[in-house]
Amino acid sequence: MIDKHLMRTRARHTITEEEEGSIRALVSETRQYEARKTFIHAGERLHHSTILLDGLMCRYKDLRNGQRQITELHIPGDFADLHSFSLKCLDHNIMTLTPCRVALVPHERLTALTYDQPHLTRVYWFSTNLDAAIHREWELSLGRRDAASRVAHLFCELQARLALVGLADETGYQLKLTQADLAECLGLTPVHINRSLRTLREEGLVTFRSGKVEIHNTSGLQKAAEFDPAFLYLHEVED
Repeated sequence: MIDKHLMRTRARHTITEEEEGSIRALVSETRQYEARKTFIHAGERLHHSTILLDGLMCRYKDLRNGQRQITELHIPGDFADLHSFSLKCLDHNIMTLTPCRVALVPHERLTALTYDQPHLTRVYWFSTNLDAAIHREWELSLGRRDAASRVAHLFCELQARLALVGLADETGYQLKLTQADLAECLGLTPVHINRSLRTLREEGLVTFRSGKVEIHNTSGLQKAAEFDPAFLYLHEVED
């Protein structure tokens, strides 16, 4: 059920069989959500955290005029809101972008884990720090990268993250998002997104069509994005 979460975790940490059992025991139930459903609202009291099993979801914030900024995308295997364990309520919303299946982890079980499994406590602390690293890279894109580079960087990031859980290779991956979704991720208008996609396609780097990212030139795409995967900590780290 949480195999992709374990793949994501084992890519960076050594997990024993006993620890795997403890991770599996965190889950109390699974739920299905339809696409475009905000299932966690800013300010609501939370008593569980959510592991994404299938689908795509995002964190986002809105302005009063309805403009939306997506602040992170979540893929299968991610804890979408592990930080709610300590915060108890979030300052942002969490929404499904496609139909999603999730696993719920009660905070009381996470509390018990911190007492019983100090190594796993450090593993999940690392996970929240990794989210922060992704946020910083997105901030750099929003502040300094041009439109085409922002798109290229997001495609490179998602390729690396999805490959970690067996959902991408060097040729591409499925990405059931719209150009409007990409615009809300990257702080651009749909017109800018369309132009940027055309530029990247004409340069022979990548094509985004019918919910699929096709990468034609990996090194060229990474160069256009100034992509350095160090912020994703894709190697095994010391615990």
